[in-house]
Order: sequence, then structure tokens, then C-alpha cells
Amino acid sequence: MHLSEAPDRLLRMSELAKDCNLSLSGMTRIATRPESDGFVDRVTCAQDARGANAILTDKGLARLQQAYPTHLASVRRHVVDHWQGLDLAQLSQGLNQIAR
Repeated sequence: MHLSEAPDRLLRMSELAKDCNLSLSGMTRIATRPESDGFVDRVTCAQDARGANAILTDKGLARLQQAYPTHLASVRRHVVDHWQGLDLAQLSQGLNQIAR
């Protein structure tokens, strides 16, 4: 998701790791499978050859778009549907305060 929302679907691996609350080595390990499946490419950073960028490929974006409906239906079924009758605006405000 982070790559799909980034400009040019590209993020430095260290930034992607930070966004996902992972160490760089953890992100590197996790990126191996999507890279071998052709969903992500890793390339040397043009501005700093010491770093690497992750790029979401067209194939990766298509797979993500294919997964969205199933993911959203699951979130609704397992989470949102259990909040019926609650003031969602108030709940959202509370969760945002926790996140900060």
C-alpha cells in the first residue's frame, strides 16, 4: 500500500521499513518474496548509491488492486460490523488521539 501511494510507486527501502514499523533488514527479508514474484523491483538509489529503492511494478499494482475488494470485505466483516450502534466519528477521533 505504501508503495502504491508513493510518487512513481517508489520508496527508499529504509523509508518503507520505517513506514511499516520494521527494521531495514526485516523489510529486506520481507521484500524478497514479492520481488521474486515480480511485484516489486529493488534498484540502487540514484541520489545515493549506498541505498536501495523499492518500486511497485505494474504486475504488483494489478495484484494489489485485485486484493482490495477481498481485504476491505474482510475488514468490514471482522472489525467494522462489530461497531454497529457506536458513534464512528467519536471512535475515529479517539483512535487518532491514541495514534498521536
